[in-house]
Amino acid sequence: MSETKNNIRVFATCDIGGEALDVLRKRGYQVEVYNQLEPPPKSLILEKVRSGVDALITTLRDPIDREVFEAGKGTLKVVAQDAVGFDNINRADANEYKVPFTNTPEVLTEATAEFAFFMLGAVSRKLYPSERLVRENRWGAWHPYLPFLGDEVTGKTIGVIGLGRIGQAFIKKALAFDVNFLCHDSSFTPSDFLSKVQAELDLRHSNGFTDERRTIQTASLGNVLAGSDFVSLHVPLVREGATPTFHLINEKTLRMMKPTAYLVNTSRGPVVDEAALARALKEKVIAGAALDVFEREPLPPDSPLRDPELEDRARLFHHFASAGRITRLSTDPNRGMAGRTVRSLIDVLEAKGSLADVPCVVNKEAFR
Repeated sequence: MSETKNNIRVFATCDIGGEALDVLRKRGYQVEVYNQLEPPPKSLILEKVRSGVDALITTLRDPIDREVFEAGKGTLKVVAQDAVGFDNINRADANEYKVPFTNTPEVLTEATAEFAFFMLGAVSRKLYPSERLVRENRWGAWHPYLPFLGDEVTGKTIGVIGLGRIGQAFIKKALAFDVNFLCHDSSFTPSDFLSKVQAELDLRHSNGFTDERRTIQTASLGNVLAGSDFVSLHVPLVREGATPTFHLINEKTLRMMKPTAYLVNTSRGPVVDEAALARALKEKVIAGAALDVFEREPLPPDSPLRDPELEDRARLFHHFASAGRITRLSTDPNRGMAGRTVRSLIDVLEAKGSLADVPCVVNKEAFR
């Protein structure tokens, strides 16, 4: 092992998985891990960076900004984010200090897409209220519609907002439920993918798997919201620009939805105005919602979404959509977030050419 590798110091703000971190250790890197459940205080991150670490492994919990980059000036060579999102990293500051940061795209696509569909089913078929009824020993006589009914997914229309990797994976998984799709993406239209989905829907109908021919169509945001029984969000968080997604779902857009419709969010918390959503649920503007991400995480104790009145209609999860064992921990960079994180860190630190050519570097523009 070269002297250079033996001198490389890495500080991980979270234990992303022992096997993955051992990949770095076996390569000769010196790895220090913050092993607590809660995130480290920023003061500790600054202390470690000032001490001369070459690399940070971070999560969405860690604020990485000018203060951090200044503390690591001349020594910090990469920030490897164990997530697809990087809202916690100030891109402009990273570019100014010429520090590349990486993320983990693609490896969590399938896990997130399937969880979004599980959330949809959980809220619409009232799985939590049913289990609570049993656990609290309040299950009495069988009745055709009391104490409550759920809503079937089969035969309905699912609105998909955002047609990137996860949005497309979600559609592929929902195909088997004999549904129609209304889709919207303000950035692009994957025409080839949509054509293939329609061909699949047509084949299911011609083979007798469905009684009716189902369709997939694109539409304006308003028409998707108005025409869907379920709306699943798969957009990035964009706060400024021509097509911002910050509070895309708000008082106005919620009122475009059917009163029988359900909202599912596995994208980014601030895409949904939570105060407006809580009011919409309370006033029965929509039937229910299932959220895995929030404007502030963990969800604050005083969040209006915690109102006991909404308990049967609001399913709240702890940013859990990608939390499959393989997706989170696999050392294979093509399957696991941990594997992709350490591979990206190595690729940057041992790059022979331009950092703009390293696959998982997000801020390539700083190195062109």
